[in-house]
Amino acid sequence: MSAPAAVRAPRPAPHTGRPAPRRPGRGARAWATRAPLLPALVFLIAVTQLPFAATLVISLFDWNSLRPDDRSFTGLDNYGEVASDESLRESVVTTAVLTAAVVLVSVVLGLLIALLLDRSFPGRGVVRTLLIAPFLLVPVAAALLWKHALYNPEYGLFNGALTWVAELFGDDTPPQPDWVSDMPLIAVEAALIWQWTPFMMLILLAGLQSRPTELVEAARLDGASGFQIFRYLTLPHLRRYLELGVLLGSVYIVQNFDAVFTITSGGLGTANLPYSIYQTFYQAHEYGLASAAGVLVVIGSIVIAIFALRVVSSLFREEVSRA
Repeated sequence: MSAPAAVRAPRPAPHTGRPAPRRPGRGARAWATRAPLLPALVFLIAVTQLPFAATLVISLFDWNSLRPDDRSFTGLDNYGEVASDESLRESVVTTAVLTAAVVLVSVVLGLLIALLLDRSFPGRGVVRTLLIAPFLLVPVAAALLWKHALYNPEYGLFNGALTWVAELFGDDTPPQPDWVSDMPLIAVEAALIWQWTPFMMLILLAGLQSRPTELVEAARLDGASGFQIFRYLTLPHLRRYLELGVLLGSVYIVQNFDAVFTITSGGLGTANLPYSIYQTFYQAHEYGLASAAGVLVVIGSIVIAIFALRVVSSLFREEVSRA
């Protein structure tokens, strides 16, 4: 008696003598999906990695453009000279002070503005757009704006405001300080803080708007004050966003050149490391020494960027887990 059709064994496929077609493997599919990105990757390598490799090679030579035929391989001597050069060490300290001051003040001001913009009020969209505008300016244009429109001792806005206040109180001899000469590093820091506070505000505002509203409403129903909600709910939630803002701001401010060059031309103790590299390369014509200093700046920026990428990836993981 024959078996039912449901349990009948399948018949083997007829042998044709040809190998069965292979399905494309994971490697082939991965390359197929990545192929459109290859031109961009090649372009990125050509414009970033090849110049860095050339800079790395030049940093191993004693090379002065005023003596082009007197080049010699010195190994790591340029890096030792960078570490022992007093002016370069001072520029490293100036870079650290400038970066720390700008980043910390920008984060604090950005947090305060983000807390205000997180509330609902008429015209909030217009206010956001106006507050973002400083970050959208070209850095050189922003530095020129501060140098001439605000800091100028003759027609600058700051001295004009001091004159108006003095006349309001009956003082016929208002103070007319030369802001750049009297406080050069603070002048550079103020211009950078004005430009980078909107960046911090955007990051922190995104963090505020990703807060779970249920927890905030539950805390309010339980009688928590606004400061308690900020201390125990908002700040822990914003920790990753604060870290991201500090790290990204540090990466960019460490490499800042425009404000120092435009406002003070590196004088009066404001020469940071990028400006010192510029002086070494274009004024002293020491290509090897400037390249060694540039490599050290790139390595430091990469270290900071690695931490920033870790923070970004952790933020993405948190958002995916919530979804």
